[in-house]
Amino acid sequence: MSCTRLALAVIGDEIGPSLPEMLSFCRENDVRRLDMRTVDGRNLMGMTLEEVAAIARQLKAAGITVPTFVSPVLKWPAPGKASAGGKVDFAFDPATCPAGDPLAHAFGVAEALDASRIRVFSHLRYPGFGSDDLIAPMRRLFDLAHGSDVAIEIENEPVCNIGSIAELAAYFATLPTPSPYLRPLVDIGNSWSMGQPPTDEQIATLAPMVDLIHLKDRDLEARRTVPLGDGQVPWAMELKRLLEGVTEPEVVASLETHCPQDGRNATARSVAALRRIADEIGVEIV
Repeated sequence: MSCTRLALAVIGDEIGPSLPEMLSFCRENDVRRLDMRTVDGRNLMGMTLEEVAAIARQLKAAGITVPTFVSPVLKWPAPGKASAGGKVDFAFDPATCPAGDPLAHAFGVAEALDASRIRVFSHLRYPGFGSDDLIAPMRRLFDLAHGSDVAIEIENEPVCNIGSIAELAAYFATLPTPSPYLRPLVDIGNSWSMGQPPTDEQIATLAPMVDLIHLKDRDLEARRTVPLGDGQVPWAMELKRLLEGVTEPEVVASLETHCPQDGRNATARSVAALRRIADEIGVEIV
């Protein structure tokens, strides 16, 4: 088995909307990392850097670090392209960003949080998408990543052009050389929700570049997200298969429970399930 450690994190607003709820959860469940996305229903990318800095100070005072700014970057229509429609969770209109340059502002938010990673997408899905469509925005993001020393993590998201693990692997296979500033954010649960469980070949393509994963589970018959361990995604097998190909000594394992009807309890159960699964497959959680 891989000697890679899992660094447990939780996306803060999966617990509850307010910062006090997030911090009390961390104390109760021995969680020391929060990946931040929204606070009190507001996306951090829609806040000023002063507002984000105030949040960051509270997190630091509580002993909480932020591995990733879970941003909505490029989770909006591409210029001149109409999206295919469908519900978009945590939708964001870049026109509501308080700064003139939303992409630069997103990296400013990451820096204010002292986050080493920023999550990005591939624009809302539209017909005829090709990997070349991302050259211009990714070049801009890459320049910002170098300037801020914050890595870009491209997530596979069903409503976006790169939705499945297959599409994520195909995109990274087109890139000339791997870079520590551009990595795949592997969301295996998202791929299962599309009816496209990842293959060994796809996982093998991505694993050497992985330093961050999202974890959620699915009741495949009911077509809904459930706490980790309560669904049909074979997480012990999936984690073992992925980590066998990982080269990083530590991977951030970020829980994105997506159970808003009972977020705090569902996330606590997911934390316990991840610890149980990690123990089952012989992986250390830190």
